[in-house]
Amino acid sequence: MYHLHMTLATAKRILLQISHDHRTIALMLVAPIMLMSLLHWMFSDTQQVFDTTAPALLGIFPFVIMFLVTSIATLRERTGGTMERLMTMPIGKFDIIAGYGIAFTFFGILQSVITSTFAIYALDMSVPAPQWFVVLIAAANTILGVALGLLVSAFARTEFQAVQFMPVFILPQILICGLFVPLDALPSALETLAHIMPLTYAVDALNLATTNSEITSDMWGNVWIVSGFIVGAIMLASLTLRRRTG
Repeated sequence: MYHLHMTLATAKRILLQISHDHRTIALMLVAPIMLMSLLHWMFSDTQQVFDTTAPALLGIFPFVIMFLVTSIATLRERTGGTMERLMTMPIGKFDIIAGYGIAFTFFGILQSVITSTFAIYALDMSVPAPQWFVVLIAAANTILGVALGLLVSAFARTEFQAVQFMPVFILPQILICGLFVPLDALPSALETLAHIMPLTYAVDALNLATTNSEITSDMWGNVWIVSGFIVGAIMLASLTLRRRTG
């Protein structure tokens, strides 16, 4: 049975913990701005190149950061025994995962709004599509990082193992998501693999935002696919959650 008050209580506790961790807040809210600023500096003489590449990276930078923060923070709760104490109470696994998801999603959305606003107004990033849609996709990508971080934390036994999922689970998605090479230019096996990875659809939506002034059905389709991956990852994380690591 789902207990909303348990979910909200868990989310509140995580929010309070993160609010006192200034390093984590800096990583979530400041690091993406610094990375976007560095990208803008790199292409300071070619604004058009920045406008073409920045939207996709606007989704990838927060995605990677939220994946790391969520997976490590959630795993730390389990290794420290907090998760085990929670599960002695009348609270379900989904209640716990949903609470963690709400807390990290709050910071993730805040991060994506701040970074997107900074890129559009401070760095003059220009896209033909409506700006709110770019922010929406960036937020969805950030929540995807949270969901995958929760999923990975259910399988890792140590924080080091959680970090090890980066080159295995995240970097391949970045390499073949269409950021560096168009999907139709990839070998057929890699193209097939790319289409079963969620980051592909998020990047495709952001790439389409750089070429379309109107929101197309393909762009909305990508949003719904990413949303499906988010829900699936959270459900799987709740099913595979263990009481403790060891």
